Amino acid sequence: MNFVAIDVETANVDMASICQIGLAKYENGVLANEWKSYVDPEDYFDDINVSIHGIDESTVKGAPTFPELADTLRSYLEGRVVVCHTHFDRVAMHQAAQRYGIITPECTWLDSARVARRAWTECAWKGYGLYDVCRMLGHEFRRHDALEDAKAAAHILLAASNENGLDIDGWLKRVRQPIDPTASSSGSAIKREGNPEGALYGEVLVFTGALEIPRREAADLAAAIGCQVASGVTKKTTLLVVGDQDINKLAGHEKSSKHRKAEELIEKDFPIRILKESDFRELVRFSETA
Repeated sequence: MNFVAIDVETANVDMASICQIGLAKYENGVLANEWKSYVDPEDYFDDINVSIHGIDESTVKGAPTFPELADTLRSYLEGRVVVCHTHFDRVAMHQAAQRYGIITPECTWLDSARVARRAWTECAWKGYGLYDVCRMLGHEFRRHDALEDAKAAAHILLAASNENGLDIDGWLKRVRQPIDPTASSSGSAIKREGNPEGALYGEVLVFTGALEIPRREAADLAAAIGCQVASGVTKKTTLLVVGDQDINKLAGHEKSSKHRKAEELIEKDFPIRILKESDFRELVRFSETA
């Protein structure tokens, strides 16, 4: 079991605004090396993000920028299997590289959430978030620290391998198969309540702001990868997609009512993630090819 687990934290709703990266390298299933760094995102910090991970402008003062860490990241990731929990960290790395015109390392990505959904029946359709799976496994860690979250994703993969007897190659193949391979797949049916076989099944997604693509098309994309698409933000919401055209307003706090409501729920510890439309489209692309 040779792989590298990764996790990132971001400064604001723009997934390119990475402010911390954690990496954990495993050889033969044993932690061989670990590395983490704060990152100067060269961007503003949103209060809601700071409330989650505790990182702000003062924390990253003097920290390297993403381009300055490019060689280190390449030395860890190039040619390796890279594990992250859901595709958000993968998208963030891609978006940050795009922002700076950096070529991303050639690596093979493995989503530990998709692994968990196939390893344990109780995680198949719900409860496969990083914290939920680790709690089920009895693994305690400090949430929203990039290195701790990376090692938690690795713990899930290793536990799943012990449970099912699959190695890395086995899991890379298994995550591309239906969760229940003995049942007929409903993956061909696009439903607004979400394709059960989709990578993000169980997520409840809401759109806000002006989108570059038609809202109906965006909803179809979301449903195809498993998201239930809702019209308003509630306690059941897990994802809020903000139109890129509205992102420029965020530093001025001119947020939509949906955006503000989502932040109010986040402050009450509801697990809602906010991302911009272009990040959402990348998430769709990676989820479809995973």
